[in-house]
Amino acid sequence: NGLAVELMPDGQGGAAMAIWASDFLAGSQIGDCSEPIRYSINKVGETPDINKTSITVTCDDPATLDVEIYAWDSANNPTSVQPDGTVGGPNYDFCRTYVLIQDNMFGLCDDAGSGSIAGLINTEATDPVENVNVQLSGQDSQMKTTNLQGQYAFSGLLTGYDYTVVPSLDVNPLNGVSTFDIVLITKHILGVEPITSPYKLIAADVNNSRNISILDLIALRKLILSVDTEFTNNTSWRFVDASYNFPNPTNPWSQAFPEVKNINDLVGEFANANFIAIKIGDIDGNARLTSIAGTEVRNIAGDFNFQVADAQLVSGNEYTVDFRAADVASILGYQGTLTFDRNAVELVDIIAGVATAENFGLRFVEQGVITTSWNGAATANDVLFSLVVRAKTDVALSNVLGISSRYTVAEAYNTNSELMNVGIQFNSGTIANAGFELYQNTPNPFKGQTLIGFNLPEAGDATITVSDITGRVIKLVRGNYAQGYNQVTLNSSDLPTGVLTYTLESGEYTATRKMVRTE
Repeated sequence: NGLAVELMPDGQGGAAMAIWASDFLAGSQIGDCSEPIRYSINKVGETPDINKTSITVTCDDPATLDVEIYAWDSANNPTSVQPDGTVGGPNYDFCRTYVLIQDNMFGLCDDAGSGSIAGLINTEATDPVENVNVQLSGQDSQMKTTNLQGQYAFSGLLTGYDYTVVPSLDVNPLNGVSTFDIVLITKHILGVEPITSPYKLIAADVNNSRNISILDLIALRKLILSVDTEFTNNTSWRFVDASYNFPNPTNPWSQAFPEVKNINDLVGEFANANFIAIKIGDIDGNARLTSIAGTEVRNIAGDFNFQVADAQLVSGNEYTVDFRAADVASILGYQGTLTFDRNAVELVDIIAGVATAENFGLRFVEQGVITTSWNGAATANDVLFSLVVRAKTDVALSNVLGISSRYTVAEAYNTNSELMNVGIQFNSGTIANAGFELYQNTPNPFKGQTLIGFNLPEAGDATITVSDITGRVIKLVRGNYAQGYNQVTLNSSDLPTGVLTYTLESGEYTATRKMVRTE
């Protein structure tokens, strides 16, 4: 599937990058050969050489360079005709692939002009943001993408002209967003805990109305419940010129803040254009910013369980199932995905209690799924909500209802703002919580980055294996994960285009799903 490389300065005013034959090996073993096996690489048209284990590419090479990877065994076959025409030597075979040679970071191959514009895109906490699209317009038109360090650069620019730099990123709106962010925005609206950062105030303005109100809470909750799949009047990320000082930090909308950088009459050889990145809806600052993080570490402070009376359901009868929680007074809020077995019961109604209609999403009810998100105050005696179900068969209620993180991640937040797992505790002694589950990656299809979520019934080691349609392993992610919901982020630059499969393995459990990586 080829390999993409970025040219780097060679110390002599040019650009180069070394590529090794081993860079293309995916771990497959060649059988029936005299060991050890050696590998070489050459550009198509060059004579293969068993000792040539690497090549160097430069600006002089085409953007797509065809290469050959040779495998040589250690036999001395007197009848083997070698690539150079000699007879006798090792047996060998080869495959042809390609290298995509890129000069996106430094622009060292572009000698149109001597000027350059470069910058960093970080959060308010100075953490770099990867995969931001940065558009240059004006005298020249270019597009770059920030690297792992949040850097980008436009080179080869003619000086003395005007340029405009515009960053953008509008993917994965749920990144960093949870009911806890609703809790924080609510505290701000009530004046209990005002948000003081102008950047976080912009993040809290979910509907982009230039103020913060209950309408922002409604919009954010719809996103969490999967009622909406994107921000209605906003983008997933906003960017502010890092050199801008808000005249009134408590009201960042008192005058229009610059979301572009204008550079007039580019003078000299270099100009800065830095930006502060703002993830809309993410008030506590836990959005994933780069692909290198790989895994999200979730420290779980305990369990929050709904209390439900178990019952033996009889086919044809309707039942009202009350949800309470003994320790609801000690939490700030919860969210999750309620599940019910559609083959065993039919959902008739949801009766409001402390939680009302706005706290539920019914988009996936035909799949046996109800998303829920709630925050506020309640007591142990309060009915949070009730489900009215009609039994289709004789079955125990505890075998019908469950909790998942399939769409809305199952989690609660105690008064110390710590994460808790969510489950259902039946009075029969059964506790239903999210077991071993592998969720569909989001977004899918994807380019740039995609997130794979999964749930473990207990803390332990887990491995995610990504393979192509032939079964060849492309990427492995191993780690030790917490009980409950976990997630990993994959970067499309590490994966080939097309249909891929990903498999989660942990102990005795395994699950596989498909995903699509686009150009």
